Amino acid sequence: MKKINLLMIAMMAIICTMSFTACSSDDDETNNYLIYQKAVNQTVKTQKHNSKAILLVAFGSTWQQAYNAFDTTVEAYKQAFPGYDVFLSFSSAICINRAAAGENVAPRNFYAPPFWLTAFAQDGVKYNEIVVQSLQVIPGEEYTRVINYIKDFANNSNGDIDDKYLANVTLKLGVPLLQDAENDVNAVATALNNLYKAQAAEGVVAFMGHGNPDKYDTYKANIRYTQLEDALQNFNSNYFVGTVDMMENFKTHVLARMQSKGIMNGKVYCHPLMSIDGDHGHNDMAGDDDDNWDGKKFTPNDEGEVEDTSWKMFFQHSGYTCDNSTMIEKGLLELPTVRQIWMNHTRDAINGEALDFYHSKNPE
Repeated sequence: MKKINLLMIAMMAIICTMSFTACSSDDDETNNYLIYQKAVNQTVKTQKHNSKAILLVAFGSTWQQAYNAFDTTVEAYKQAFPGYDVFLSFSSAICINRAAAGENVAPRNFYAPPFWLTAFAQDGVKYNEIVVQSLQVIPGEEYTRVINYIKDFANNSNGDIDDKYLANVTLKLGVPLLQDAENDVNAVATALNNLYKAQAAEGVVAFMGHGNPDKYDTYKANIRYTQLEDALQNFNSNYFVGTVDMMENFKTHVLARMQSKGIMNGKVYCHPLMSIDGDHGHNDMAGDDDDNWDGKKFTPNDEGEVEDTSWKMFFQHSGYTCDNSTMIEKGLLELPTVRQIWMNHTRDAINGEALDFYHSKNPE
């Protein structure tokens, strides 16, 4: 058997030498994987001070404001959880690649969760407790990916981790901001109202979440936006919550709900309902794009959304005072009282049972 394997390896080497172009892309991919893993391994070894680690998992961004929010969050976690080493990962390959290329700001390297989890298990590190904290807002599509990262790690899907270590390490999961339909929704509504009650007293405060298209509405998590709007309106009927991707909850639908309440003019403040103020906040919400406006009207698409028009320009053309002065460009991680709710989830995970992979803390 060994002779056959050696013969096959030799034949592959000859083929690869004769056809370098065909093999080089795979080699590059393998080499990049090893380069990334080596970089993360070194970072973890250098920064290891405790026997336990917290891995924060964000979707990612390519904006300096977002990077500042992430850095502040990491530092807040280090202060709140002194017995843990704290690291940050991006789940979006696009954000990772664009950040490395220096889109919008100076190049910066971020890495996907599997690299960090593998590094946590390397010889010379081997944390005995790992807490993965989702920085997602709703328990939707991206949260599913976070769960799957942990499952793949626990199941040693690549076969490169010591099974004895995996059998003894404690894994825990911190849930998204709006995991719970009652406690979390009301806590976030209270925090936001405390911050923006003055704006709501003089005009509309419209929060722009992301949302998932219907076919990606994992766990039916889009309902959290509707629930949050209801909770906010218990404080003031001038609060509204829309999205960029949830069916029947685009900015056009927010406008319809405003007008159904008799709000036909006045100020409209816009605020991202996302962990960071990144591309969606800068462009979809506060950008100057109004290509859909023909000078008299908008033309919605089949889903009822007005494409190629920011929230700012949409409400402005709809007869409201909505301009740069009414854009509240802050991500939720920049708001300490909202960020604290994520941190409470981390604390709950630490104080709770080890992760049950069958149930995976999925919402009901």
